[in-house]
Amino acid sequence: MALTGLEIFKLLPKTNCKKCGRPTCLAFAMQLAQKKAELKDCPDVSEEAKSKLGEASAPPIKLVTIGTGEKQVKIGEENVLFRHDEKFYNPTGVAITLSDDLDDKAFTERLNKINNLKFTRVGTEIEIDLIALQNNSGDASKFTERAKEVSGSTHLSMILESKSDDSMKAALEICADKKPLIHGANAENWESMANIAKEKNCPLTVSAHTLEDLADLTEKIKGAGVTKIVLNQISENIKEILQGLTKIRRAALKKAFRPLGFPTLTFTPNGDPCQEIANASAFLAKYAGIVVVNACEPWQIMPLLTVRQNIFTDPQKPVQVEPKLYEVGQVDENSPVLFTTNFSLTYYTVEGEVEASRIPAYILAVGTEGTSVLTAYSGDKLNEKVVGKAMTDAKLGEKIKHKKLIIPGLVAVLSAKIQEETKWEVLVGPKEASGLPAYMKTNWH
Repeated sequence: MALTGLEIFKLLPKTNCKKCGRPTCLAFAMQLAQKKAELKDCPDVSEEAKSKLGEASAPPIKLVTIGTGEKQVKIGEENVLFRHDEKFYNPTGVAITLSDDLDDKAFTERLNKINNLKFTRVGTEIEIDLIALQNNSGDASKFTERAKEVSGSTHLSMILESKSDDSMKAALEICADKKPLIHGANAENWESMANIAKEKNCPLTVSAHTLEDLADLTEKIKGAGVTKIVLNQISENIKEILQGLTKIRRAALKKAFRPLGFPTLTFTPNGDPCQEIANASAFLAKYAGIVVVNACEPWQIMPLLTVRQNIFTDPQKPVQVEPKLYEVGQVDENSPVLFTTNFSLTYYTVEGEVEASRIPAYILAVGTEGTSVLTAYSGDKLNEKVVGKAMTDAKLGEKIKHKKLIIPGLVAVLSAKIQEETKWEVLVGPKEASGLPAYMKTNWH
């Protein structure tokens, strides 16, 4: 059972030294109880306290790291069920399957396609994280050959999927230094798989049909000395998978049930290509640590990565661009000037439509703490003085021959005040960015 803040406080040095970064030992104890601090933050804690508090102060869902280098994938260590309670920390890993029984040409083509699944959205590059190499051939030598090819040809992290300990051992002789996720442990082979994971220091997935069986297997695997565990509930039923993921999360966070205090991996059932991405998006939201899909087309993967980007963006810290004057195309002193806010989604939407108009233009991103046009206006973060200051800071008067400013149609009410404040002629643009190409072609002279 989890200890209370006062129970933890009794085991701390009580010196209020502030070395942990908190004002008092009691404050540190309260944060330990809420899983918002780690025991290692206190340099003076006794060995006796460490032994008593080690388990109690551990995060409810263990952090598991897969791979090495820049594309290392971290899953787990979440503290809340709902993002508005705090935020989600470690984005769900997206993996794509690659079967070892494909012929050489098909295998290489699919591998290259997976490696190139990168997109840019609101100024941020997004891509998948893992390749799940499947031992569908049942041949250890074939699996090893393919593992070597993938290991040497991708920047992504790897999942090795096989129920054969012989195949797994052989493949890991080639790529153990990449710290892949070993997937294939179950009630029949958990002991041999645990020994392999322990020997190679790699994380291990354990699979079962029920949560009770999963809990039983994790205890056995922990007893064998493996602590980097990922849970996989086997099911082809979408409802069962979602219920299982939710129950695991609740058991770990609300009940502090340690046998299920691990991140999860989920496979999307085969089926309609569109439905597969819809299912994967649902698993990503609740509460898969890794989602494995068969989909490999850009039109499938980009929506899934977009969902992930939205869910794992801190709701209290909007994604924003630098407030400044941006140039779109080959601008000159006669180019139109538009302004919008520095909320990334707003700015890049406007930029895309300005590019579509094929009229070179300046876009002034006004600093509104990363909020959208209407949100900024309603919170008085966007007014005539803010716009005027942004224009002055950007030295528009030195770059533009004319004195015309196109403002968002949603804040047409500001037109007279901006005109009075800046002495520029104000043109009211469309309410929606999609109307900019037609507006600029017909209204800019």
